[in-house]
Amino acid sequence: MNVILRAEGLKKTFRLSAKQQKLQNTKAKIIKAVDDLSFEAYEGEIFGLLGPNGAGKTTTLRLLATLIKADEGDAFVAGSSIRTAPEAVRGKIGFLTSELKLEDFFTPNYMFDFFANLHGISPEVSKQRKRELFSKFGVDEFAEVKIANLSTGMKQKASLVISIVHDPNIIIFDEPTNGLDVLTAKVVTDFLLELRAQGKTVIVSTHIFSLVEKICDRAGIILNGHMVVCDTLRNLTSEKPLEDVFFDVYAEKAGGAA
Repeated sequence: MNVILRAEGLKKTFRLSAKQQKLQNTKAKIIKAVDDLSFEAYEGEIFGLLGPNGAGKTTTLRLLATLIKADEGDAFVAGSSIRTAPEAVRGKIGFLTSELKLEDFFTPNYMFDFFANLHGISPEVSKQRKRELFSKFGVDEFAEVKIANLSTGMKQKASLVISIVHDPNIIIFDEPTNGLDVLTAKVVTDFLLELRAQGKTVIVSTHIFSLVEKICDRAGIILNGHMVVCDTLRNLTSEKPLEDVFFDVYAEKAGGAA
C-alpha cells in the first residue's frame, strides 16, 4: 500500500496561563500536547486516532491540517510538508472538527460558494458538486436558512459538505460524530465508508471504541501526546475487544487505572 500521509517526530507544547494552571490543578507553565509522535496512513484507508480527552488527538490533527505549527518534527501529506508547504497541504485535504463554527449570519448556500471560490473551483463544477452534496445530506432544503437557525445536526452536515467542497483525497475528521443524534451520526459514518470506497484516505480522531471497530482499517492509541500503539484493527482485536485492549495499554503506558 502507498503511504499518503507520514508524520515524523511531531512535537507541540503550549504555555499555560495562570487561569489554565488553576483549572488543570498544575503548577507547570508548559504542557506537552504532542510529544515525538510518528505514524503513517495509506491510500484508501480509514485510520483512527484513539485516546481520552487531552491525549493530543485534536492537536495532532490541527498540526496535520496546518492550523498550528509544530515545535519540532514534520509531516508529509501527499508529498507536501506541513512546515515548508502548508498552502499545498491545505489544497489536498479536507478538515472537519466539531469546533468548526460557520458564520451564523450566512447560509449554507453562500458558505459553499465562498469556499468553492477560495479553492478556485469553477462555477460549473461548484454548482454540480453542491447539488450532489446538498442532496446527499439533506442540506438542499435548508440551503437559504441562516446557519444560526439550523439544528446541531444540520450545522454538522453543512460543515461537512463545506469541508469537502474541493473533493480532496485526504479527509481529516476530529470527533465527526460527537454530539450528534443517532440518525445524523449514521449518515456521517456511512459517508466515511463511502469515501474509503472511492479510494480516499480518511483520518478520524475519536474516543468511541465502537466507531473505530466499525470503520477503521488501522488505528493508533495516543496517550499523553505519545503514539503508544499503532496496528491494524485485525491485529489489535485478535484476542479481545478494542475497549479491553485500550484499557490494558492505558494501565501499562500511562500508569493509571481505568
